[in-house]
Amino acid sequence: MDGSADLQIKLPAGNGRMEMYRLQGPRQFVTATSPAQLTRVAYSAAHVVADPLAAINPSLDCAVDWDATIAYRQYLWRMGLGVAEAMDTAQRGMGMDWPASLELIRRSTDAAKDIPGALLASGCGTDQLAPEDARSVDDVIRAYEEQMAAIEAVGGRLILMASRALAKVARSPADYEKVYDRVLRQAKQPVVLHWLGDMFDPALKGYWGSNDTQQAVDIALGIINAHASKIDGIKMSLLDKDIEIAVRRRLPAGVRMYTGDDFNYVELIAGDEIGDEINKSANHRHSDALLGIFDAIAPAASAALLALAQDDRTKFDAILAPTVPLSRHMFGAPTRFYKTGVVFMAWLNGHQTHFTMVGGQQSTRSLPHLVELFRLADTAGLLQTPELAVARMRSLMAMHGAA
Repeated sequence: MDGSADLQIKLPAGNGRMEMYRLQGPRQFVTATSPAQLTRVAYSAAHVVADPLAAINPSLDCAVDWDATIAYRQYLWRMGLGVAEAMDTAQRGMGMDWPASLELIRRSTDAAKDIPGALLASGCGTDQLAPEDARSVDDVIRAYEEQMAAIEAVGGRLILMASRALAKVARSPADYEKVYDRVLRQAKQPVVLHWLGDMFDPALKGYWGSNDTQQAVDIALGIINAHASKIDGIKMSLLDKDIEIAVRRRLPAGVRMYTGDDFNYVELIAGDEIGDEINKSANHRHSDALLGIFDAIAPAASAALLALAQDDRTKFDAILAPTVPLSRHMFGAPTRFYKTGVVFMAWLNGHQTHFTMVGGQQSTRSLPHLVELFRLADTAGLLQTPELAVARMRSLMAMHGAA
């Protein structure tokens, strides 16, 4: 950094004053170019780019910039990361409805064909069925079947998303067992199960039929063991590393743990097998990844995973450790609004021309929250073009009357 005015900015200091902040500058990351280079399966749940020029009611309608949205997925694929499509990071259930999500899945599936080795799995849920309209678990089954058929018809692989409608109508663990039995039996390829904690979606409280986490674990594992050949893995987003480790120890052979823990992903992905030949041969000594934070830190994630594949745990930690404060801030309560930070990072880094979100969700985080995110992104070396990031941050400050 040369100390020029383009690389410093006045920011709120938290005490009512404005203070000059000087950027540290970007880190240079040597990233993977293919999933084949990595020893972890790593999906980034990817965001969507809104169309800010569409003449719509943003609280009711959804308009997507398809070109920019697909370009971001190509950016992720070029670094060896998979794309988990039409998940909560893509504002599924928070602006993206089922018809828009299916179009997103169709376009992403087509785009993936042009990139050798591109990993893509897509969210299959029940969001065309409003929870208040669900009367029975049979309604939930039909909704899952409809989405499953549509996604498989365009060549997509399934991530079986947790269902708000099921959480509403289920009266016992047996209801969950019935739904998952019916749906899993019909899947053409092994699916990824999706356990999203209520910190991400309050409507999913008590999922699997119990508010007791240990009981819920037992129920979920019972379903997994009964259908292991139909399950590629389970994504857990409970933000509790001890629960995740305990569950992955109990998974049947061949079923992966995909961490969705945006607080503790570094140690969960590394696991306890590095440098230990005995543990390397054991099952479930680490977690693979399906993470929203990988959207925002993609170059660091790819570079760290490449280092891990080369048995360089020290380099892996050195790359990812600075991203953890950023992630914990971005996913801070209310956690479900983390998508705003993801899109903010994409805007700062020039992957889109605006800071506008589907459903007007850019308004869900305060200016002080975004200012701190800017600082943490710089500390992690993730502002790839600092001059652009500063210019865009200045425009945001001016819009808030804080220039």
